[in-house]
Amino acid sequence: MANKRNSPAGNVALGGILAALAVVIMAMGTLIPVATYVCPMLCALLLQVVLKTCGSRIAWAWYGAVALLSLLLAPDKEAAVVFAFLGYYPILKPKLDGRKGKWLWKALLFNGATLMAYWLMLRVLGLEELTAEFAEIGTVMCLVLLLLGNVTFFLLDRLLGMRPRRRR
Repeated sequence: MANKRNSPAGNVALGGILAALAVVIMAMGTLIPVATYVCPMLCALLLQVVLKTCGSRIAWAWYGAVALLSLLLAPDKEAAVVFAFLGYYPILKPKLDGRKGKWLWKALLFNGATLMAYWLMLRVLGLEELTAEFAEIGTVMCLVLLLLGNVTFFLLDRLLGMRPRRRR
């Protein structure tokens, strides 16, 4: 829920600053190889801040702006596509948490979005580096990577669900 004390202008300003930070984080994705997966998760944490502070309407706008700017500006297109296909998760998480079989729905969302994103990158966008990388590591290792992706996704889900500790 949005904080009632914040003004609409303040919410937009905060969203703009955090969006700029998210685009910078996405642009840093090529510095460290594992950053391909870390940068979208860091941006999801920033989206969580926008969602809790400004509400879902601004959070959706924030996600759209960051996804589009990342696809246009980030040198690591794989990270940008991963964020575009999974970056909205903090907004959907509260709705999924209220459903029966929430873990199944979350797993279906993650695996469906991931498989669709990589199909798009391999078949439509034709990212040669990614095609060569997957050919080199083989099918078994690709399945291991998908399994590790699931573990990481559910750790992120748990992190997004944590409540801040109150100071005494």
